[in-house]
Amino acid sequence: MDAVMKGMSIAHGAYSAVLWRSVAGVVLMLPIFLARRRPWPGREAIILHASRGIVAGASVLLFFWGLVRVPIAQGVALTFLAPLIALFLAAAMLGETIRRAAIGGSIIASLGVLAIAAGQWQAQASTETVLGSVAIVVASILYAGSLILLRRQAQIADPLEVALFTSIVLAALLMLGAPWFSAIPGIALLPGIFGSAVLGSVSAVLLAWAYRHAEAQVLAPVEYTAFLWSAILGYVVFGEYVTAWTVAGAILIIGGCLFAIRGPAAPAPQTEAAA
Repeated sequence: MDAVMKGMSIAHGAYSAVLWRSVAGVVLMLPIFLARRRPWPGREAIILHASRGIVAGASVLLFFWGLVRVPIAQGVALTFLAPLIALFLAAAMLGETIRRAAIGGSIIASLGVLAIAAGQWQAQASTETVLGSVAIVVASILYAGSLILLRRQAQIADPLEVALFTSIVLAALLMLGAPWFSAIPGIALLPGIFGSAVLGSVSAVLLAWAYRHAEAQVLAPVEYTAFLWSAILGYVVFGEYVTAWTVAGAILIIGGCLFAIRGPAAPAPQTEAAA
């Protein structure tokens, strides 16, 4: 999905790419949701859906804006900060116990970010590249917040509802700025729009299902496998080479996150939703 979205963002802007992917996601998931004849979300669920839609929407927009300006592998490596940030947010918002190792892990991960920054300095990166990296770091912080909200969402709503209403909120918000920042997509764009929507919707449903059954601090690091796929797709689709600095930075960030979550994890709460 990142590769498809990067291509569309380069050609038509990140705002348009995210907007129309969200609209396509609603078009794909709403009929399934209605066909299942499930109850409409209650007030608590609507508030959570809206909150996560806003946070996740800002994260996604910043991420793809930044991804246009940096290689996919580097962008994905920087997003690996999100699980570590989620540890601290989980303690504050969900009452999960944070281990002292998280402090050491954050130091190690910070060295990873510095390694990537050093690679950019050595390569005399342009201002656009630096701004892209900063945007992705900010997106990672927001994404960590969205993971915590996802954990709360998943306890009161099924995965399809979570994915659908996240897309509805994001599409509605972005539509407000569409007259100035977007345009009606041409037919040539439809395969990319619906392709990314299918990939995004399926991943959103799977994420919601996973966060319904386990703690955020256990699940978030699974996304580290994305670095391998981003490196391959970045090279094949965009001819991007992964530098030694990026690899070193990714290893340090991943190592820091794994260090932070080492030890036995607390089981997922046995609520009705998690049963």
